Amino acid sequence: MTTVIDFVDQTLRDGQQSLWGIRMRAYQAAQALPSIDRTGFSVVDLTGPGMFTVLLRQFRDDPWVSTDYLVQNLPTSKLRSGMRARNILGFGFTPDSIMDLWVATLIKHGITEFWLYDCLYDLPTMKRLTTVIHEAGGEPVPSIMYGFTSVHDDAFFADRAREMATWPGVRAIYVEDAAGVLTPDRAATLLPALRAATGDVTLELHCHNTTGLAQHNYIEGMKAGFTRLHTASRPMANGPSLPSTEGMLPILERMDFEHRLDTSQLEPVANNFLWAARDAGFSPGQMAEYDPRIYDHQLPGGMTGTLKNQLAQAGMAHRMPDVLAEIPQVRRELGEPIMATPFSQFVGIQSVLNIITGDRYSMVPDEVIQYALGQYGPVPSPIAPDVLDRILAVDRAEHFRTWEQPQPSLAEVRKRFPKGISDEELLLRLMTSDKEVDDLLAAAPFRVDPRRRLTSILSNVEDLVAEKSRASAVRVTTPDYTLRLRKSGG
Repeated sequence: MTTVIDFVDQTLRDGQQSLWGIRMRAYQAAQALPSIDRTGFSVVDLTGPGMFTVLLRQFRDDPWVSTDYLVQNLPTSKLRSGMRARNILGFGFTPDSIMDLWVATLIKHGITEFWLYDCLYDLPTMKRLTTVIHEAGGEPVPSIMYGFTSVHDDAFFADRAREMATWPGVRAIYVEDAAGVLTPDRAATLLPALRAATGDVTLELHCHNTTGLAQHNYIEGMKAGFTRLHTASRPMANGPSLPSTEGMLPILERMDFEHRLDTSQLEPVANNFLWAARDAGFSPGQMAEYDPRIYDHQLPGGMTGTLKNQLAQAGMAHRMPDVLAEIPQVRRELGEPIMATPFSQFVGIQSVLNIITGDRYSMVPDEVIQYALGQYGPVPSPIAPDVLDRILAVDRAEHFRTWEQPQPSLAEVRKRFPKGISDEELLLRLMTSDKEVDDLLAAAPFRVDPRRRLTSILSNVEDLVAEKSRASAVRVTTPDYTLRLRKSGG
């Protein structure tokens, strides 16, 4: 019997997160939604706390209205949100009552699946949230986050996957290589070990194509019995993003696997996001050149731009090579955490501070202190003793030695805000600030109109009349008129 491979679409979530910094607005996806819905993906990954924050702060778009618009226009799709197991608010700690409210509110808005992760593998915390999701009527998908370290061998990951497979409501486990450092050789041992450890639970594979090896890892995954692959529409794929759906289909055919996708829907989606990338000011995704340095710093794609911006603000953009050289040392000194949010940020920011100050660990963020004290979960391996001494010698360390995470009830949290506000508004005020939410409420109506901006229309017309253009026609449609321009003789 031929094995059927299912696909999880990452165009609207991790594709645009990796390539656009989660700056996609609903109107830029609008014309693609019907085709995405008809393609036949097993799941469409749609949103997460970071997207909510960016939409509100960057554009004053109401994230709840945006989510509702996407959900309404994907009526037959199973929709998913991602979240860290102990946090939806920045890089700190979120009370359990608010984590639970976030889950319940997203379910109310039509998101029924949640992939959740903790790179330190605090399994009791992950299991608690898995149970909350299951009891609220959602489907939890706990994650194995891969890291290339001396600590995390195949047995480490397999043991944790084995335990996750026993948790309430778990029907699938998700394996992610956020930094793109999984190699086919390692995949050939790790992925069968995960398959053997998890019984009949569905296994999903999510590999970023930072080194151009993700498709090869997917091949090893299918050989090992993984039956769900995470991909994105070609303009939102590759590089720091995921492999393209289009590129994986010939591989499946050559390997005699089947799929359920309606391939006629792929081109309309790609065409929309080619336009959307121009509209947003981003380049479409493309294959990355192989760079072996990624195995040293292991930075997820979005972190590189963040570090460049931080150095530029300090007038030290020219020190980026020094930061990239510092990151591997800091990562090892801090016990080799897996390089995904938030620990990739902790390592990256500490590296920047070490370079900017010229005095390593003389300035340490609160989060790094709390990480060193084990407050984020079990540190993978002992922190270098001299580094731990320096971290615990900074003034703020004394404050955190006896710190315990506050766990206010939802009623206690509500007392801090105007009486009667909705769950949705409460969550936004907690995720951002009162001023930002007030500005949102005073902003212009939410935009879902997919019409092109004037600058985009002019760009298309310029393409049409360019001497060597392949374009033969341009059409602009609004509720009131349709404008068609066609090349003479086209």
